[in-house]
Amino acid sequence: MTAIAHGSGARRAATDPWVWVWLGALLLSALLYIFRDVAPWAVDYPKEWIVPLSAWISAVMGWIKTNFTWLTRGFSGLVAIPLDAAFGLLAKSFKIGHGADALVIPRLSWVGIVIAVALAGLALGGRSIGIVAGACFLYLAIFGQWESSMLTLALIAICVPFCVVTGILVGIWGYRSPAIDRLLITPILDLMQTMPTFAYLVPMLLLFGNNPVSALLATGIFATPPMVRATILALNRVPQEIGDFGTMAGCTRLQKLWRVLVPAARPTLMVGVNQVIMLSLNMVIISSMIGAGGLGYDVLLAMRALKVGQALEAGLAIVALAIALDQLSQAAARRRPTHRIEGTLWQRHPYLVSALAALAVTTLISLGWPALYKVPGSITISTAPIWKSMVDWINLNFFDIIEVVRTFMLLHILNPVRAFLDGMPWLAATGLLGLAGWRLGGAKLAILAAGLTFFCAAVGLWDKTMATVYLCGIGSIIAALIGIPIGVLGARSDTAHRIITPIIDTLQTLPSFVFLIPVVMLFRVGDVTALIAVVSFAIVPAIRYTDHGIRQVPPALIEAARVSGCTRQQIFRRVQLPLALPEIMLGINQTILLALSMLIIAAMVGTRDLGQEVFISLAKADSGRGIVAGLAVAFIGIVADRLIGAGSARARRRLGLA
Repeated sequence: MTAIAHGSGARRAATDPWVWVWLGALLLSALLYIFRDVAPWAVDYPKEWIVPLSAWISAVMGWIKTNFTWLTRGFSGLVAIPLDAAFGLLAKSFKIGHGADALVIPRLSWVGIVIAVALAGLALGGRSIGIVAGACFLYLAIFGQWESSMLTLALIAICVPFCVVTGILVGIWGYRSPAIDRLLITPILDLMQTMPTFAYLVPMLLLFGNNPVSALLATGIFATPPMVRATILALNRVPQEIGDFGTMAGCTRLQKLWRVLVPAARPTLMVGVNQVIMLSLNMVIISSMIGAGGLGYDVLLAMRALKVGQALEAGLAIVALAIALDQLSQAAARRRPTHRIEGTLWQRHPYLVSALAALAVTTLISLGWPALYKVPGSITISTAPIWKSMVDWINLNFFDIIEVVRTFMLLHILNPVRAFLDGMPWLAATGLLGLAGWRLGGAKLAILAAGLTFFCAAVGLWDKTMATVYLCGIGSIIAALIGIPIGVLGARSDTAHRIITPIIDTLQTLPSFVFLIPVVMLFRVGDVTALIAVVSFAIVPAIRYTDHGIRQVPPALIEAARVSGCTRQQIFRRVQLPLALPEIMLGINQTILLALSMLIIAAMVGTRDLGQEVFISLAKADSGRGIVAGLAVAFIGIVADRLIGAGSARARRRLGLA
């Protein structure tokens, strides 16, 4: 009923002096937009004012490359040792010596790996997880994607431990030094998580060359932030009594940390591990552009050659691998600690021993029976012709409808919005966002919003920024318009909730790369294709947060409204929806960030925005250009995140929830 009580406050906002401030600011912006010749410097950022930041960064990177190649190459060689071992174990075998006399130690048998994965699922989550994990890996073998999948898996196997260890150590530092966390770690994590994935590739390519090590390092940098955040959150959530118990038991500071706090924080830490695995898979696919190889490279080659079937086949293999890894890591996160069992190794770890035995036996047998070494071609199935025929059939029978939809969206939605934003004066946009920051969060947020927006103009990327905002904005609005009603449906119907939840869970496990494949086959390259891919990828948070927000409304408030005589619709409109509004806003916030990340990848299908700028920098190995474009994308995300976050906090305070 708090929402109802505060409802009158919203009506009073009509007399708020801020209304006049906003009207004045919008009027000035409109005048500047219409009468452009009055102050042309405020409309188009003067070229002579542009700060050559990209040239400066390129010069610094060039200097580093010239003077520290010995260091980067040495580091690259060091990292290559475990990576080559993983490649040898899973994909390429080990070769000792040269020529005909070289000793070849075979890689692990594919049959053994399938059995080991199924046993791991059985041990972690029971029969269902074991069947799902084993079936996913068997799918990779049967559908002819084993070789590429193992290359991808080898990169993940080396990358994830590096990310987890680094994330835990940095997280512990942040936990023990809240000031460091607030002033240093959190801002860096925010920047890293809003920086487009492709922006990581350019400096790695320049410093370490086009090889799997560069891909591994880019993946590691991209996937570490969730582990840092999970560690800080997990340690802060450990009840004070547990920490006090460790102190009273006489633990030293280190003993208390590693033997009391970290074990107590294990469930949340495992959630962080799950996030690291999924982000690593996502990034490894993208890193195929700088030498990672594997499934991502197969998709890339197939898309460049417009081979529909091969692209979809490799894309589905990515999905199968993502589902298997997600299910295994989630099962590990849910697993409760067990008491130590005394006895032999077999009695203590029966699944581990069985998995190792299966790997050893099948690999030994593969020395004399090649069918266990390499998946025989006679048992593999290719669905590529089927997918190609299906896409051809859709194009043949529904081309007119697809073309009508495409043309309608271009003429009536995309082009008008783009034309409006292309003409947006940089000074007006900077001022309006600064004003929004002031209204929602005070002077600091105003300076942050205006300063980061000004950055995009000052580095000469204003037009590209507006092109990014245009597709990201439309994609986010459409995703919210579709996702919020679905979330409401899920919240109000348990049956709908049970149907929707597994669908959005599956969508969330898919790497962003996968969303592009079917869309580009039907709608060809261009802004419409990018928009559909953005909406498909970014819709999940809008659904999930809306469902969660409405379901989290305290039952006592709903009961009080019901006792007061409210109908079901009145309870929804006047109690549930207002109280769920902060959660819904957070969902929109996440939708915008996902749309932004997808949009940069969608530059592969011909969009002309900051993503294209990053792609060009990647092709030309121009690190300064790529980093500046990446920063501009990151700043768009940070401005949206901070403004919506401040708006959500303000709504919570108004509703008495904080």
